[in-house]
Amino acid sequence: MGAQAWSNECGKISGYRFAVVIPVYNHGITVKAVVLEAVKLGFPVVVVDDGSTDMTPYQLQGLPGIRVITHEQNLGKGAALVSGFKAAAETADFAVTMDADGQHFPKDALAMIAAVTKGKKPLVTGYRKQMENEMVPWTSRMGRRFSNMWITASGGPGIRDSQSGFRIYPLPETLNLKTRARRYQFEVEVLVKAHRNKIEVIEVPIRVAYPLDRVSHFRPFIDFLRNSATFSRLIFRRIVGLI
Repeated sequence: MGAQAWSNECGKISGYRFAVVIPVYNHGITVKAVVLEAVKLGFPVVVVDDGSTDMTPYQLQGLPGIRVITHEQNLGKGAALVSGFKAAAETADFAVTMDADGQHFPKDALAMIAAVTKGKKPLVTGYRKQMENEMVPWTSRMGRRFSNMWITASGGPGIRDSQSGFRIYPLPETLNLKTRARRYQFEVEVLVKAHRNKIEVIEVPIRVAYPLDRVSHFRPFIDFLRNSATFSRLIFRRIVGLI
């Protein structure tokens, strides 16, 4: 799809243009349904296949209203988001991100978009109200509590769900934050850097589902170490007065 055609399809709300960015890595079971629901929002949809080795590429073939970007190898969720942001920034002012594992309800993006008022460009995060439910994996519940605490310690915003992947990012402001993390840690680093750079961070309640066939690539031990390294770096920079 050409740039002009892509631009013409961008929906405008409050004078801003929105696009959807969906990072994907081996979500062949769920990705098609997620993408089809996202397309119904009426915005351009950028799907970033981050080196999938399952049936994901096949599921994406021929889907209308989407642009697919492919990483030849897995580079990490943060890298996939950055690739999607660069593509979306060509014609959109905000990128709506959602995970491809089926946990989000794409229609909830409309409530999040409603928090973006004319003349302001905040970063909006979806607050998953049901995260304390026993159906939610304990690793997700504990990871969120840990992340929330350390984001505040790093000089970031005091929020309730720092690990939610359902967000709205202002463009090109997010790309200009010069984040270093390129895996899951990107999503916590970007909150800290946005807050430090005077970008307002807003939380909006959203629903969440944890289907039995949900695929998660979060590895508790390895990603705990990576999170710790990221937070240590951010706290150090806060102490020495670096943004």
